[in-house]
Amino acid sequence: MKPTLARTREYEMGPSAESSHEASPVVPRERLTVAEQLVSIVAPSSLEADQYRALRHVVERLRRDSGLHVLAVTSPGPGDGKTVTTINLAASLAQSREARTLLVDADLHRPSVAQYLGLAHPRSPGLVDAILNEELTLGRLVRRLESSNLFVLGAGMYQAGAYELLNSPRLEALLDEARRHYDYVVVDTPPLLPLPDCRLIGRWVDGFFIVVGAHKTPRKALVEALNLVDPVKVIGTVFNGDDRPLAAYSGYYSYYGSREPHATPPGSSTGRSRWWKRAWKP
Repeated sequence: MKPTLARTREYEMGPSAESSHEASPVVPRERLTVAEQLVSIVAPSSLEADQYRALRHVVERLRRDSGLHVLAVTSPGPGDGKTVTTINLAASLAQSREARTLLVDADLHRPSVAQYLGLAHPRSPGLVDAILNEELTLGRLVRRLESSNLFVLGAGMYQAGAYELLNSPRLEALLDEARRHYDYVVVDTPPLLPLPDCRLIGRWVDGFFIVVGAHKTPRKALVEALNLVDPVKVIGTVFNGDDRPLAAYSGYYSYYGSREPHATPPGSSTGRSRWWKRAWKP
């Protein structure tokens, strides 16, 4: 689905900040028209953006308690809102002055991070190119959102062979490089059920959020998706796209002691998401 673009909120993509391993090349300034669903960027003080700050709090706590560093976001199938969730979470993490956050588009079949952010050249070199060419380091490919700690690595020039690319040891090396130079790495991955790609990426990440579309994702599909992921790596599930008011559910969440996840009430399709923490029987 083509993202809805905000008409009045424009941002500049500036040169990537110098990192300790390499100074990224200067990227010409571009006017960005950011999709209105990206509330962590276009409306950071909104109630909708607060829902992503709740996710941010979970990630920050896990970073302190268990060393969570590289986080992936996926969904059982397409259209559940995983990319919007990924970008909003990354942007929320990057609001901290101390947290350099790298957003990676690893959905090679349907890359859309660049489209949501309104990049002028969405097919510029990115992850694919870095996998194919070991001379391309992250410092030469990432781009920084002006006046923030959000860095973006697009999918790059993908043509075919996603399985081979994502199965390459080069992907592990790139994510290791990201671990060394960014405080958080947030990866947008393909859906779990149609493709094996997410399971390949899952070997090198510390945890997953699984996005579920309200009124859309069948329970059976969610159960099948959960069975494809190492349960130790499932942080929780984001319930996305419900149209019930937020106020009625303020502050509510709970744990559920079975293999079926228990949800906090959801947010709306215009930028709100809620999360639930799953608990698994030993």
